[in-house]
Amino acid sequence: MARRRPPTRHGLVIVDKPAGMTSHDVVAMLRKRLGEKRIGHAGTLDPDATGVLLVGVGYVTRLMKLLSGLDKRYTAEVVLGVTTSTLDDSGEVTGRFDMAHVSLDDVRAAARSLTGSIMQVPPMVSALKVDGKRLHELAREGVEVERQARPVTVHHFTVEPTSEELVFLVDVSVSSGTYVRSLAADLGTALGGGAHLRKLRRHSIGPFDESESAPIDSAQLLPAIEALRLVQKISVDDETARLVANGRRLPKFEGEGPWALVNQRGALIGVYELVDGEAVPEVVLAEPVL
Repeated sequence: MARRRPPTRHGLVIVDKPAGMTSHDVVAMLRKRLGEKRIGHAGTLDPDATGVLLVGVGYVTRLMKLLSGLDKRYTAEVVLGVTTSTLDDSGEVTGRFDMAHVSLDDVRAAARSLTGSIMQVPPMVSALKVDGKRLHELAREGVEVERQARPVTVHHFTVEPTSEELVFLVDVSVSSGTYVRSLAADLGTALGGGAHLRKLRRHSIGPFDESESAPIDSAQLLPAIEALRLVQKISVDDETARLVANGRRLPKFEGEGPWALVNQRGALIGVYELVDGEAVPEVVLAEPVL
């Protein structure tokens, strides 16, 4: 007798990623634990970094793109006087600088100069693609390519001393696409020397906070609608739900969108956005998901 496949699971998992593990490793472990192949994450964390990682399960993988643009908050330590090939402490030392004269006030002033709307060059260790190949893959081959600076926003950038000389604790809130390791390197340059990052931790992604996160083996599967906390919820009748299932355009709802549409049972059926005065499907789920 053929074994019955377990029912598909859908939802959001808020993981507290440990150090020494890639974001892909987290996905692989959750696939095994939950028995669901369709699992993906939003907002990659470096292997050495810890903290909040959002993971979509089942149909919620299709909603992950809606979370990629959320602001993020991090803490880390910036080590002045030493630069590395990866801009963090996992790389090889590429330079040393005498920065004994740098004071806490100097570091705070440099941090202020890197706050607000700035242009940032992505590091070679990033996952951005150039001519179809990721930068970190090129970096492993010893290849460095020209990268265009991109606009990012640093909402706050605070600096506190630590017990170690020339090591400072930083707390930053940044727009999506901002590289904190590049901020650390730019901070060192602004101070007339160099720097690298260590002990990076992500505390939040948008409304998703570390207080809700848990280790991989105990993190809970939250309802699918939890992935859309910042999206206006609209309850629709059965006739409209049938139109949504067919991917039909709808009259504009109240507000400017996007809108998470739920049926009369409270199950998520799709996400619509405003286009040319109409509500247009961004994501339509193959079946309602509670």
